[in-house]
Amino acid sequence: MTKHQSKIEELITRHCPKGVKFKEIGEICQINRGRVMSKDYLRNNAGDYPVYSSQTGNEGVFGHIKTYDYDGEYVTWTTDGANAGSVFYHNGKFSITNVCGLLKPKENVLNTKYLLYSLGVIAKSYVNAGMGNPKLMSNVMEKIRIPLPPLVIQEEIVKILNSFTELEAELEAELEARSKQYIYYRDELLNVRDVECMSLGEIGTLIRGSGLPKTDFTDSGIGCIHYGQIYTYYGTFTNKTKSFVSKETAKKLKKVSTGDLIITSTSENIEDVCKAVAWLGDDEIVTGGHATIFKHNENPKYLSYYFQTSFFSEQKRKYAKGTKVIDVSAKDLAKIKISLPSIKEQERIVSILDKFDALLNDISIGLPAELKARRQQYEYYRDKLLTFNEYVS
Repeated sequence: MTKHQSKIEELITRHCPKGVKFKEIGEICQINRGRVMSKDYLRNNAGDYPVYSSQTGNEGVFGHIKTYDYDGEYVTWTTDGANAGSVFYHNGKFSITNVCGLLKPKENVLNTKYLLYSLGVIAKSYVNAGMGNPKLMSNVMEKIRIPLPPLVIQEEIVKILNSFTELEAELEAELEARSKQYIYYRDELLNVRDVECMSLGEIGTLIRGSGLPKTDFTDSGIGCIHYGQIYTYYGTFTNKTKSFVSKETAKKLKKVSTGDLIITSTSENIEDVCKAVAWLGDDEIVTGGHATIFKHNENPKYLSYYFQTSFFSEQKRKYAKGTKVIDVSAKDLAKIKISLPSIKEQERIVSILDKFDALLNDISIGLPAELKARRQQYEYYRDKLLTFNEYVS
């Protein structure tokens, strides 16, 4: 037993040796829903007070307005969409949109942070994913039961879990700072001066893919990379594929050889279009529509890193077409120019960037590994500390 658990056990023995009562959220909290606020409303009422909404993900601010609906300590939760069941803590003056709910604990009964941690364990399990739109509505939230130990125990649990979340926040801030530092040095290293700038069309050959819906995926077979996976799954390079297709399907698709780049040709936003992944595996794989294959004789990692730079981004914006769907054709992509030093110099730059990339993204080393370990430690203690025997009278 750890010192944290022993302290809680001691308090339980002193204050509630027969167990802890469980209460429904509706019994111990006031429940409210947010209100509809369009982007036009936010623009017309711009001010200093934050508005929170699930549309901006984890604790993101949807906008700021002149007035506020709530002032004080509250727990909010996301009622609709992909983030349904996510819970957040707010303290101050703020508002929420109609895809959020709000909980105000009753005084002298429930610690607000304790409520946050308790719901963080179980709220997601109450989400209804039917009809393709996950929901956790007020009528379900009010029926969720949580253990309600005496306030002295709640406060001690909050104190322990706060120490873990504060450390995690410090690590996240450090990781963000190093990410900015990495971006700066990456751009500096790849902005090679006194060398010839060449267009992609001069360096190699660009081949537009076609076909490959996700329904073609199989459990095994020929490796394939779907353009959508380049946004969400792959990094700068890979030697393994997440997905496969049958040999028959592969015959109809464009082939990717070792060293080739696979580039997204289409996206819903300008940031993701022209994102590239270098294929470093030994076997030939395939790709499909909305992707362009770049065949060349340069260092593939060097090129893939270059596609991430601010100066590459500035150029691609000139050729991006469309509004709801952004596209850069292979013909236009061929016009983009890059600094191209010798292969030896490319290799030197890649070796430096690989070390930076590993420190920022490899979950087995550096800050990502430490952050992962702290999150696992927090979840372990959270689950242990919030597990009680129920008192039955």
